Amino acid sequence: MAKQLKAIRGMNDLLPDQSPAWQYLEGKFRQLMANYGYSEMRMPIVEPSGLFSRGIGAGTDIVEKEMYTFADRNGESLSMRPEATAGCVRAAIQHGLLYNQVQRLWTSGPMFRYERPQKGRYRQFYQFSVESFGMAGADIDAELILLTARFWKELGLTDHVRLELNTLGTLEARKNYRTALVEYLSRYESELDEDSQRRLSINPMRILDSKDARTQEIVKDAPVLQDYLDDESREHFETLKQILDAAGVNYIVNPTLVRGLDYYSRTVFEWITDSLGAQGTVCGGGRYDALVELLGGKPTPAVGFAMGQERLVLLLETLNLIPDSVNKTIDVAVVTRGEGVSGRSMPVLETIRNRLPDLRMQVNCGGGFKGQMKRAYSSGAEIALIMGEDELAAGTVTVKPLIGDEPQQTMDVNAAIEYLQAK
Repeated sequence: MAKQLKAIRGMNDLLPDQSPAWQYLEGKFRQLMANYGYSEMRMPIVEPSGLFSRGIGAGTDIVEKEMYTFADRNGESLSMRPEATAGCVRAAIQHGLLYNQVQRLWTSGPMFRYERPQKGRYRQFYQFSVESFGMAGADIDAELILLTARFWKELGLTDHVRLELNTLGTLEARKNYRTALVEYLSRYESELDEDSQRRLSINPMRILDSKDARTQEIVKDAPVLQDYLDDESREHFETLKQILDAAGVNYIVNPTLVRGLDYYSRTVFEWITDSLGAQGTVCGGGRYDALVELLGGKPTPAVGFAMGQERLVLLLETLNLIPDSVNKTIDVAVVTRGEGVSGRSMPVLETIRNRLPDLRMQVNCGGGFKGQMKRAYSSGAEIALIMGEDELAAGTVTVKPLIGDEPQQTMDVNAAIEYLQAK
C-alpha cells in the first residue's frame, strides 16, 4: 500500500468549513479598497532572489534564514516571495506605473517563509498588502492608518487592537544613529543574546525589539533615535500625529518600534492585539521612500502596510465576530423523488436560476427521498424544493419551508419563483 502523502509542515489546507470566514474577510477588505480608490495588483509568486536581498536587506532574518530559494534549470537563483512590497515595486517600475504618476495599489495572496510554525503563523501564509506611490506628505501615511482603523470598525475589532507609531527619520539620520548604537552596544556584546550578537554587525536596530530580558536592560540606556532625527522627519511625524488626533484615532508613540525590513524610513506603525497571546501584530507598515530607486527606478516616495490574513481570521474566530450568516452556504435544497427525476428536473432549475441569479440552490444528486430530506435539513437551507414525477408532469414544484411552522405548498414554477424572490 502506497504511503499516504501529507501537506508540508506549516503549509495548511483550507477546508470547506473554514473558507466562509476567509471569504467574509476578503470581501470586507476588497470593499474597503474600492471605497478608498485603490486598484488591485497581482504579481508572481516566484521572483529573482536578488529582488529580495536588495529590497528587503541582505542582513534581515527573512533573507538570511527564511526565504525558500532554489536554482532553476538555467542556474538562476529564484525565491518564493516572502512579502509583497518588493515585487509590487518591481512590477510598477517594469510596467512604467510610477513616472510622474500617483498610484494606490493593493494585492492579496500567499507568501512563503521558512520559520517555526505556530498558531497564526505558517510557512505558507496569506497577506493583504497596500502600497501607495508618488505622495511624500504625511497625509497619505494618515490615510493608510485611517483606512485600517475603518477596517477594524467594520470587523468589530476597534476595541481589540491598538496602534503604535514611530519615526525612523531619513536613511542618513538612521545611518548616524546606527553608528552611535553600535558603538554603545559593542561595550556589552558578550552580554547580548545570540540573535542580538549576530545582528550587531548587520542589523543593529532590530536589537531594540529583542525579547531577551538582559538585552532589554542594556537597550534601556542605549542612544535614542529621536535625538538623531532630521528636522523634516520631525515635522512629518508631528503632522501625522495632528491628523490622527483630529480624526480621533488613538495611538502610542513607541520609540523602539523599528520593523524588520531595511527599506523603512520615517513613519512606521503596527496594529497590535492582546487577544492572541504572543502573536500580537495584525498589521504593520510604514514609509519606504528609497526603495523604488534602490530597485532601479527613479526616486519615488512610497508608503504601505501588510496584514496577515490567518491571524485576522483567528482573531475574529477567537472573539466570535464572524456573523452566523457567513457560514450559510445555500438558500434552497432541491430534493427529488422517482427514478431519473434529478436529471429531468435540471432544465426547470436552470429556469429558476436564470430568474433569480443570486439564489444559492443545491441539488441532491442521488439517494433516496428520506436521505435527501435529511441532508436538506442539515444543509442550513431555509427552503426545500421537492420535485417528483407528479410535479414534472404538472409543471409545478413543492415548496417546503425547513424552518418554522409554515406548511408546504405545491405551486407552478412562476409562483415558486415569486415566492423565493419574496423570501
